[in-house]
Amino acid sequence: MSIRTRHLEDYVLGEARETFGRTITETDIVVHAGHTGDFFPHHVDAEFAKTLAGGQRIAHGTMVFAIGIGLTASEINPVAFSYGYDKLRFVKPVHIGDTIRSRVSITDVRPDPKRPGFGRVTEHVDIVNQRDETVLVCDHLHLVESKAKPA
Repeated sequence: MSIRTRHLEDYVLGEARETFGRTITETDIVVHAGHTGDFFPHHVDAEFAKTLAGGQRIAHGTMVFAIGIGLTASEINPVAFSYGYDKLRFVKPVHIGDTIRSRVSITDVRPDPKRPGFGRVTEHVDIVNQRDETVLVCDHLHLVESKAKPA
């Protein structure tokens, strides 16, 4: 983890990066179920899951989101913070043993209309599995200080 100060003007439209992979384990699913209280059989009952289309337990979408976004957190930017997520979709199921990684690209950079001296940076996030299939997509919004000081 590193600290890298990037102001609004330092972000480049189209800039992209990809994370390392992370293999999903049974422990991940059990711990996430315990944290969230989501013990639906799709996630934790191996016998029930055999009756599903994929024939096996499905990782919680919220867990895939949390791990996939966590993979992108490789830098600390002291002049930016997360503003939230838009357009979140669970595209394909993730199973125990699947390895996910995240692809991030800057899709929008603009001044924030409500906060002088700040802007919004949108990162489109594609979380993919080991077969390069998209399993989750979302837009991550950041508020970032501008180098230009408000009048």
